[in-house]
Amino acid sequence: MESEENPITIHLISSSDSPEFNHLTHALTHSSVIGLDAEWKPIRTHQSTFPTVSLLQIACQLTDESPVFLIDLASIPLQSIYHLIKDAFASPDVLKLGFRFKQDLVYLSSTFCAYGCEPGFERVEPFLDITSIYNNLQPRQPGRRLSKQTKSLATVCQEVLGISLSKELQCSDWSQRPLTEEQMQYAAVDAHCLIHIFEVFKAKVVTEGNSVESVTGLQLSHLDLGLKQILATQQNSNKLCGIKFGEALEMVQAIPPDFCKTAPISDEEVTALSPDQANQMDDVLSLIVRKYGDKILLSESDRKPKISRKKAKKSSGRVANTRSRTEGGEEWQGPPPWDVTSGGDGCPKFLCDVMVEGLAKHLRCVGIDAAVPYSKKPETRGLIEQACKEKRVLLTRDAKLLRHDYLLKNQIYRVKSLLKNDQLVEVIETFQLEISEDRLMSRCTKCNGKFIQKPLTTEEAVEAAKGFQVIPNCLFKKNLEFWQCMDCKQLYWEGTQYHNAVQKFVDVCKLND
Repeated sequence: MESEENPITIHLISSSDSPEFNHLTHALTHSSVIGLDAEWKPIRTHQSTFPTVSLLQIACQLTDESPVFLIDLASIPLQSIYHLIKDAFASPDVLKLGFRFKQDLVYLSSTFCAYGCEPGFERVEPFLDITSIYNNLQPRQPGRRLSKQTKSLATVCQEVLGISLSKELQCSDWSQRPLTEEQMQYAAVDAHCLIHIFEVFKAKVVTEGNSVESVTGLQLSHLDLGLKQILATQQNSNKLCGIKFGEALEMVQAIPPDFCKTAPISDEEVTALSPDQANQMDDVLSLIVRKYGDKILLSESDRKPKISRKKAKKSSGRVANTRSRTEGGEEWQGPPPWDVTSGGDGCPKFLCDVMVEGLAKHLRCVGIDAAVPYSKKPETRGLIEQACKEKRVLLTRDAKLLRHDYLLKNQIYRVKSLLKNDQLVEVIETFQLEISEDRLMSRCTKCNGKFIQKPLTTEEAVEAAKGFQVIPNCLFKKNLEFWQCMDCKQLYWEGTQYHNAVQKFVDVCKLND
């Protein structure tokens, strides 16, 4: 039995005197399950005050739509929305979903208190953390405990829904206005995926809990995974989330424009709420709340930033040292270690730490030597030793590494951009790298090795791939040329993905201008 997909509709709320605000009120009183998330401008560690929350996301599930409300806390008067949110947080008829939401609640409460909304938010109840849902979805093995390792939301989405969420915009400046379309879509998807993960869990409770079925007689219809279905059937160049189709050049399918759409609302669309229309939990949901439900309660100690005096004293000196280097705008001082006037070979070489590992693959795609750390969890000393030994410039987004510039001399640069394409352009411009179309796709994106200069025929490629790599049968009739990495022996061919990638980097690097 099939069900129609409910598309996500985004409603940006920046005023309490608007149809969108009325629609939010309507949705909160008609939804028995809501997903919560919040965004704020990234802060430095050891800050003496909590960050100001700029955006609150509330995902609802109604019969005819799945709206996500983005409440612009930087624009709307907080007093006008305080009681509505507080009542929803404490309503026994609404199950709240979140991912490690306690920190969000602490920051939200601090933000509202700063604008006279005392005493802020003290509780969220009933509440169910997505981490708890994930753990309960794991198969139980007798005599074996589940791992206590906390998964990221992106990992949970990948394992439960088969959807990969990009977190590139997580650390963007959420205090800037107006918000970009990409930021709004990212924020909406982060909240909406909580609803879908819960629906998978609810389906398991129904199908496996005989007691539930006997009490309710409820048969769950086809589980609406519209989020996955839409992503699996449509394409876009957006990088918010998508279904992975393999590692070749990290090509990712993304959200289509009509997946998350911002829709105007007329006053006629918002109907008045009668007492008998109030949201009610069904028997299955009530059982889930009783068996798995939790709550978040904030104590007085939660409302104060936890700063170790010893660490704060140390960090203050470190920040001062960092500022002395970065007051000039964090510009590259040069020359790089490959500079011929300094005895270098003239070939740019970079080491990308784990924070910009995606940038390494982009650099390789345009023909630049870009390595990654030897270890998956490298220590600072290891990064420094590798950069010095291989005469590379260390690329990072970690400001704390800048204080080691006296050890690295001119071998460290902090990347300021958040998105990989922007990071690539920034590095090219900063180090004045020469990029040409004939160098695109000239390095192995998997290991950074160079390709064997002579292309392989189909027969040679089949022989080279034996016991190592499977070549699709559909390629044999196309008379393609194959290329092999001299280091890891990975085979590549000039198929559709290759040509799409070449065109992408021609556009990013503006090689046609």
